[in-house]
Amino acid sequence: RDIDTTLRSFQFCCERSFSIDYKNNCFLRDGKPFQYISGSIHYSRVPRYYWKDRLTKMYMTGLNAIQVYVPWNLHEPVQGTYTFEGDRDLEHFLNLANQTGLFVILRPGPYICAEWDMGGLPAWLLQNPNITLRSADSDYLQAVSNWLAVLLTKMRPWLYQNGGNIITVQVENEYGSYFACDYNYMRHLRTMFRAFLGEDAVLFTTDGNTDKELLCGTLQGLYATIDFGTDTNVTTAFSRLRKFEPYGPLVNSEFYTGWLDHWGDQHASVDTQKVSRMLSDMLSLGANVNMSDHDTQFRPVVTSYDYNAPLSEAGDPTDKLLAIREVIKNFRDIPLGPIPPASAKMAYGFVNLQKIGNISGLLDTLSPQGPVRSQNLLTFEEMKQSYGFMLYRTLLPRDLPHAISLISPVNGIHDRAYVSVNGVYQGVMERDITLAVNVMGRRADQLDILVENMGRVDFGSKINDQKGLLGNLILGSDVLSDWLIYSLDIDGAIQSGWPQSMRKDIHLFSETDGGEESGPTVYSGTLQLPGPAHDTFIKFNGWMKGQVWINGVNLGRYWPQRGPQQTLYVPGPLLSSSVPNNITILELERAPQHRRVLFMDRPQLSKTTAPS
Repeated sequence: RDIDTTLRSFQFCCERSFSIDYKNNCFLRDGKPFQYISGSIHYSRVPRYYWKDRLTKMYMTGLNAIQVYVPWNLHEPVQGTYTFEGDRDLEHFLNLANQTGLFVILRPGPYICAEWDMGGLPAWLLQNPNITLRSADSDYLQAVSNWLAVLLTKMRPWLYQNGGNIITVQVENEYGSYFACDYNYMRHLRTMFRAFLGEDAVLFTTDGNTDKELLCGTLQGLYATIDFGTDTNVTTAFSRLRKFEPYGPLVNSEFYTGWLDHWGDQHASVDTQKVSRMLSDMLSLGANVNMSDHDTQFRPVVTSYDYNAPLSEAGDPTDKLLAIREVIKNFRDIPLGPIPPASAKMAYGFVNLQKIGNISGLLDTLSPQGPVRSQNLLTFEEMKQSYGFMLYRTLLPRDLPHAISLISPVNGIHDRAYVSVNGVYQGVMERDITLAVNVMGRRADQLDILVENMGRVDFGSKINDQKGLLGNLILGSDVLSDWLIYSLDIDGAIQSGWPQSMRKDIHLFSETDGGEESGPTVYSGTLQLPGPAHDTFIKFNGWMKGQVWINGVNLGRYWPQRGPQQTLYVPGPLLSSSVPNNITILELERAPQHRRVLFMDRPQLSKTTAPS
């Protein structure tokens, strides 16, 4: 009986295959023609609790596959230290997709873009100032090789031919858009992917719909695909692809059903009818479809990744999703039954907050290791800090009875700097926008500059985006020097229970008179739920700009004045119905007199459009 079982397992394994049929211009699954209709989902942006819910909704829409990015910096945040637990448990996510009936198109990078910090590359790479990213640079290749050896070893059992659900694997991502155009780098990746995944794995590239991008991004032995949205002619786009792949399946690896928001933009929207019409056109051609940036100046992306997508950030089906389902019905049998409904939402109302203290006065807690003394300014990377905030401190070199400009002459504010003298807020400096601020004070007064990392560039030639104060700061005619530089671990402090753990210290909560506060200041409060925990959205009426944590989890940035995003999504599983929920806010510019936040039952992602 054991021998029979082994033989049946061997036969089952050997019958499974996924390949490209160049003669008939299609994929083959187990020797039969196969067309995938896929949707992108970022497990790194969805709470683990909701993974099954999102996958089920995608399956019930009629999709037979999902496309999955793997952010390198999520799994190797510190060089040589790998983490695949909890919300980073990629194999658990793949298993849930398999149970749901969804094949997987894996996009492991090492560069992924995805509006993710540094395109998924870990910031610790920049501790080497001479490294050339996404190239055959030996230091970069060594780091990539170490990472892929870990990741691809985990992924090999999940390949379809090995009994899993991964049908294709992307090598790099939109490499033709990168300045390097280094074929030796791409050859190195191809060799590594083949070594770890085997000769039978279907490997592919994805590039934009231009000759230049396809020329630099494609490589023999890697199947070429393209990406484009509703503003492109389908026939023209696929004709260009045929110049590089004369035979084989047509593939649009990123069909843009939505788009991202930058701070200061209008909320993006892609027309549902255009999406439906173009999807139908591509499927009629037999194409395989997956539905899913540094400009002239630094343009940070908002926290919300709602993207005007068919499934909202909270996992709610939209009219666009239903329209897509109607199109798919015409091309394949879809599961019977309705798509699971939207999750319950709750408006919990207002929560009052109390002042904890100014950042400059909380350094013993937020930077317990103390400062580094340096004559010159040091970047985040030189301080071995990847994200968050750093505080730079020095003394005024002379009396300043009248306002004098503090200037960054080389546009070295990366990305926003909040300036105080002896605890009195002076103003903000901002990369590419505000390179000077006026300050006043007396000789030997304490000058504090809190620098916020707003996220590294994720696309283009400037992904080697260092953070902090780059180059000298000049005050009048003086070049400032002799710095104390504090790495702040605000996330770590809050995760360990601060500031709620210090409520008994009355000094922390002595300033509750409701007056306006200016400069980087921490506030805290609690939300007691009246019943079960549900999804909700937090809004910041009257607040300027800052960051919010709930129960130790960093939810992201708020910036209602610049917008468009006005609320942050709070997943229900993050909240407790049995104990008070801790809310911590770092307001960077000025808190409102009312010092309260509002929990709503719907998102507001636009400054001008009322919640819907």
